[in-house]
Amino acid sequence: MKFLLVFDFDHTIIDENSDTWIVRCAPERKLPNGLRNSYQPGHWTEYMGRVFVYLGDNGVKEDEMKRTMTTIPFTAGMIDLLGFIGENKELFDCIIVSDSNTVFIDWILKASDFHKVFDEVFTNPAAFSSTGYLTVQHFHAHHCAKCPKNLCKRKVLKEFLDKQLERGVSYTQIVYIGDGGNDLCPVMFLKKNDIAMPRQGYTLEKKISQLAQSLSPVQCSVLVWSSATDIMSYLKLLIKK
Repeated sequence: MKFLLVFDFDHTIIDENSDTWIVRCAPERKLPNGLRNSYQPGHWTEYMGRVFVYLGDNGVKEDEMKRTMTTIPFTAGMIDLLGFIGENKELFDCIIVSDSNTVFIDWILKASDFHKVFDEVFTNPAAFSSTGYLTVQHFHAHHCAKCPKNLCKRKVLKEFLDKQLERGVSYTQIVYIGDGGNDLCPVMFLKKNDIAMPRQGYTLEKKISQLAQSLSPVQCSVLVWSSATDIMSYLKLLIKK
């Protein structure tokens, strides 16, 4: 008996958007209007690339960025939940699928000593260039019309499950924990024995509700959470069964 826990990162594990939090490093903690208005829907990664160039041009260094990022608060109850998962790793495989980037997630998980809880992190690859600028790339290419062009979370989940099956690992249940519009695509891939856990009041919950109202509900069960304590209660029931 093994369960797969799939976590989003921004507004799920942490209670903020890591990409907008970094703006605290900018002069006067804000971006110029021209840069802020340059975002085009579906092209967030390119936009963040321009933000990182702006920060680099203004002399913002890696250590300052790291200091700022590691002050991001976790969502309510999340520290207890991750501690609980860490104590029960023989029952839970745990992955992150996020539209953030490797540098931010790595900093935050290592600073809080939660990096060992997660078996794999799937997110946009980032690195500091020789000139000290943070650069970010697309996670992959895909053909899904529903998702931003740099990341289809359904494709990531499907490829991970296929790879695990090749290793002889299959899961009793998949628990998908997220909040955003880009979490709907993988949730629609889940089967009736799986469970989606959308964060209360966020886009994913609203989109799942809209599907139910238009009589094309998702196949899996749905359990809404507002604190990670709600998720922990469900997992405790799951392992008692």
